[in-house]
Amino acid sequence: MNVYLIMDLEIHNIAIFTEYIRKMPKIVAKYRGRDVVQGVEPRILEGDWEPARIVVTEFPSRDDAESFLNDPEAIALFKIRESSTTSKLMLVDGCLSTDPV
Repeated sequence: MNVYLIMDLEIHNIAIFTEYIRKMPKIVAKYRGRDVVQGVEPRILEGDWEPARIVVTEFPSRDDAESFLNDPEAIALFKIRESSTTSKLMLVDGCLSTDPV
């Protein structure tokens, strides 16, 4: 089952964050991940949620996502992200099938 890493972030220092942007895709790919939404400004349709930018990264399994999250190279880049943005991050499981409920 696919899992999704969903991040809401507001960039405060693009000069520092650029290193994260440049290096992270290689690490994501190492764990068979891919960005399906990449830093877009969302259009809120309902509620009072106010995300600045959304990134959604898809992994083919929870093991792949967890391995990515524990990768030392990724952890170093997370520190760069944390120093240059305000971000919120969550991991969610996808649906088992595409059949309607």
